[in-house]
Amino acid sequence: MSRGVAVTGIGLVSPVGTVVEEVFDAVCAGRSALVRPPEGHALHGVVDVAAIGPAIDPESVIPPKDARVVDRSIVMAVRAAEDALADAAIEVGRDVDPYRVAIVLSGVGGLETLARQAVERSTRGRLGISPFMLPGVLPNMAAARVAIKFGVRGYTSSSGTACAAGGQSIGEAVRILRSGEADVVVCGCTEAPLFPTFADAFGNALALARGWADPTAASRPFDRRRNGFVLGEGAGVLVLERAEFARARGATVHAQVLGWGATSDGYHPTTPRPDGSSAAESMRLALRDAGLSTADIGYLNAHGTGTKAGDAAETMAIRGVYGDDMPPVSSTKGVTGHMLGASGVVEASIAIMALRKGVLPPTHNLDDPDPACDLDHVRGEPRTTDVAAVMSNSFGFGGHNVSVILGRAGG
Repeated sequence: MSRGVAVTGIGLVSPVGTVVEEVFDAVCAGRSALVRPPEGHALHGVVDVAAIGPAIDPESVIPPKDARVVDRSIVMAVRAAEDALADAAIEVGRDVDPYRVAIVLSGVGGLETLARQAVERSTRGRLGISPFMLPGVLPNMAAARVAIKFGVRGYTSSSGTACAAGGQSIGEAVRILRSGEADVVVCGCTEAPLFPTFADAFGNALALARGWADPTAASRPFDRRRNGFVLGEGAGVLVLERAEFARARGATVHAQVLGWGATSDGYHPTTPRPDGSSAAESMRLALRDAGLSTADIGYLNAHGTGTKAGDAAETMAIRGVYGDDMPPVSSTKGVTGHMLGASGVVEASIAIMALRKGVLPPTHNLDDPDPACDLDHVRGEPRTTDVAAVMSNSFGFGGHNVSVILGRAGG
């Protein structure tokens, strides 16, 4: 069985757009999605700044009888999957056997729905709990809804690796395709964390950016003045196919997934291992899986959330792998905010666009690079260069580290 894996479909729901070209243009131009939550939004008066995704009518993607009981995370996932499958020009049952399609669609689940139900329980007692709550909150329900809508009958799963879940989903999809278990995998992540309980948890942990008069200045990966990340929402879905299957059906291929690696810090529930050694190993594993050397990587999209500890540890990891001969590095969260696990898929999509266009997006708000983050930063303006392979990092609470390597469609 060939190891070739093709990316044939991209579907995004993000604070900066729902079309990958639109998202890429925004991060290259520094068109920030960071705002003060307006009156009427659940986070108005709760956090200083957030990255808010587009409104989606649930009935536009979910049957009306079910639309009122699904969480926003599910709605975004189904819309992103719908767009990704349309981009891939593939119809389950017509172009591919339903049992030969798998889904790996991750995220923390419908926590906003769960929080609302907890309030109902405390005020109305047992009768306040909806009998439809579980299909609205379970982490596997985004994958289940996509399977139901598109008639997928193959392997379906969900990864719970926090902010690494998007990258993990891509890696798991690659593993499934290489094993021959499926011809097509719909993979990605969806997150809808913009509600008070979740935001307050991060805020009380001092993880969120705070004290910025201009909300667009709040997310500052690798900058000396960074003081936390900006919470965002979104979904990203990719359609991956066995390269031979994509070729046989004449699919348009955006890029190839060349390799991936995953490790665990085994260190702390929320703080990354300071020396970045486990994150470095995930990058080395991805290079080994891809059969590439460090010199082959022309761009690295960093996890880079804008926290003091996280950015410094990632710098140590990158330096541990690449030394002084490192590729250009940027984090695009200065524009998009941090969509938790969904960021990994959105950022992989941005990396694909960098491959296709030969343009590397800058790190927005990187005005004064922290000496502890001494990387080859792309900042100020995009950098034009010819690249054949790129790496995208995703790291999550619990010490989960995932690195994905993407290459040009034509090899």
